[in-house]
Amino acid sequence: MGEEQQGDRKRKITFGIMGGGWRAEFYLRIAQALPEEFAVSEIWMRDEAKAREMESRWGIKTTSDLDGFLGRRDFSFVVLTLSRSVAAEYIAKLAGMGIPVLTETPPGGSLDELLRLHDKVSSTNLVQVAEQFIYQPMHAARLAVVRSGMLGGISHVQVSAGHGYHGISLIRHLLGVGFEDAEINGRQIVTPLTQGPSRRGLPERETLADSKQDLALLSFGGRSALFDFTYDQYFSWIRRNRVLVRGHRGELEGREVRYLRDFRTPVTMELRRIDAGQDGNLEGYFHEGILAGAEWMYRNPFPLARLSDEEIAIATSLRNMGEYIEGGPSFYSLAEASQDQYLSLLMAEAINTGKTVTSVRQPWAIKADRG
Repeated sequence: MGEEQQGDRKRKITFGIMGGGWRAEFYLRIAQALPEEFAVSEIWMRDEAKAREMESRWGIKTTSDLDGFLGRRDFSFVVLTLSRSVAAEYIAKLAGMGIPVLTETPPGGSLDELLRLHDKVSSTNLVQVAEQFIYQPMHAARLAVVRSGMLGGISHVQVSAGHGYHGISLIRHLLGVGFEDAEINGRQIVTPLTQGPSRRGLPERETLADSKQDLALLSFGGRSALFDFTYDQYFSWIRRNRVLVRGHRGELEGREVRYLRDFRTPVTMELRRIDAGQDGNLEGYFHEGILAGAEWMYRNPFPLARLSDEEIAIATSLRNMGEYIEGGPSFYSLAEASQDQYLSLLMAEAINTGKTVTSVRQPWAIKADRG
């Protein structure tokens, strides 16, 4: 249950990257750690000077010539890591040229942009989205517990693990919600917090700053979710993630699972992370998987590679994309990602205005319903 299959790949997955920022470097590290599975053929960046710097640092051909990059097509697909302000424009351009795209989230910055993008590219079936949270090991293990049925029907979740559309993605998957309409209430709380690490590294001095916490209650008919997140969580040493999933036969809280084997027999067990290289283990340093009792809820599909959980999740999206362009199943469609972002935009509206907002069915949901 929840165990990944380890079958040998037929050939290496070769992809190009558009963009050279912080997110692009995740893909570069993954290809570097898994050279037998992934290769980056070329990087395109808009700034020529930054392109030269990137090429020197990573040893990968980098260009600012977009026509040349697209004309050579020495890749199976493009990973798009550009900002949300321009992402939709480039997704449409690539799909219009028949180039498969794995785009970082979100695929658009507004509902109008999402609708225009859906209208332009949905019929091409060339776009998938690198929404990685459901592939992070502990979240994947939680989803395996939920899908096993041991908790019974899920009625409520609380997610404090990712901002906006990432949090919505986890909520939808843990609740088993597709494109159902939601009623959303929200507010923001501002509290002081001693600043910790950031993308730029460790703090240089002790600083007290405002920390903004977004809270939202989402109701999907008979199912509900509490979204709770502060951006400090991604790097903070003292603000931790929290996940609660409640079903009629049990609940999952963090890493603890409590359920009824029968109505008179309660069972408690832990989602136990197994990592090699600790306590004298000489296998190397890597994540092996997550056990619940004697059963694997998750097995790392990239054993032996020294990757963070985030990198394992992104590598999973890359492998899924390689299979998708060879005729495999859709793994995170533009429709799903658009729904995540749409609900995230409504959630922000509810938080900013203090009003109750309700989603309405969008064209991507109607198309998904029709198959």
